[in-house]
Amino acid sequence: MTGTPRNPLRVGLVGYGLAGSVFHAPLIAATDGLALDTVTTGNAERRAQALAEFPDVRVAASADELWTRADELDLIVVASPNKTHVPIATAALNAGLPVVVDKPIAGTAAEARELAALADERGLLLSVFQNRRWDNDFRTLRALLADGALGHVQRFESRFERWRPRLKGGWRESGAPEEIGGLLYDLGSHVVDQALVLFGPAAQVYAESDVRRAGAEADDDTFIALTHANGVRSHLYVSATTAQLGPRFRVLGERAGYVKYGLDPQEAALREGRRPGRPGDEAWGREPESLWGTLGAGESPLSGGGDPVESLPGDYPAYYAAIAAALRGEAPNPVTAEEAAAALDVLESARRSAREGVTVRL
Repeated sequence: MTGTPRNPLRVGLVGYGLAGSVFHAPLIAATDGLALDTVTTGNAERRAQALAEFPDVRVAASADELWTRADELDLIVVASPNKTHVPIATAALNAGLPVVVDKPIAGTAAEARELAALADERGLLLSVFQNRRWDNDFRTLRALLADGALGHVQRFESRFERWRPRLKGGWRESGAPEEIGGLLYDLGSHVVDQALVLFGPAAQVYAESDVRRAGAEADDDTFIALTHANGVRSHLYVSATTAQLGPRFRVLGERAGYVKYGLDPQEAALREGRRPGRPGDEAWGREPESLWGTLGAGESPLSGGGDPVESLPGDYPAYYAAIAAALRGEAPNPVTAEEAAAALDVLESARRSAREGVTVRL
């Protein structure tokens, strides 16, 4: 890969639903050294949306059109439904193209490792879009841990909760196994990945998974308990049925605890049409002081305990900047398929635990 900001790397984006239109396309377009060349969608309304937002983009009806002109592209981004991730990524790698796959990369860890082996065999980059590693709260927590502000961590609580009592429909809520739907693999991919990045491999997994809403087919309220190899315990919650939202993070150490409410602002900004790097969005990823987390010991933040900790700005653009650098051989792959496979080991174990009522050792 030899692209430069004057001769950017050309990106083919497969899928223009929520993931493609809200996350990938805007972030690719905002990255120096990358150019959104082609969007693949067979939906006429999404085709019109892509052309309205990116007038110079080419639109293909299917991913197969991309393989016939693979020499015109430098990267494929797979943002299509979960069940298509493996076949499309496989086709792209076989066409000689590096690949970014939205999470989850696959339905099983074995499939993820097979893709990783194929990428290694072809000498191509294969990366997974785990954008929540660049959330403001996660970046702030990593900094606190690096500084030793909490001391040895004993318990990590992470919640990705929503209040959506009515079904929205679509493949994400389907109970068909081939769709890889449900919150365990959707939001669970994020919270498990974050826990493994912070505290290392899991040795033991226990989970409870429920279908709460009338008419729902896939899990919409799931709890995962991990015991990490280093002894830290992670309690992870993902839910669409939480009427009162808990803290995004509650991290308890031997010296202090950190509590943070609210979600990173970047997804909401992207949905509103704001874009990193545009005039007026210079404060990208920043949140008001009223939403900063609190560090302290002995009291609840609600009763005045602890001190506010300024949140580092969220930085989703950093992922694609790292991809551009990796393609030029200037930096490592920011999220490897092997890391994604380790998270899938946990997700598969969680599904088994919830189904059989057992604790699974890894």
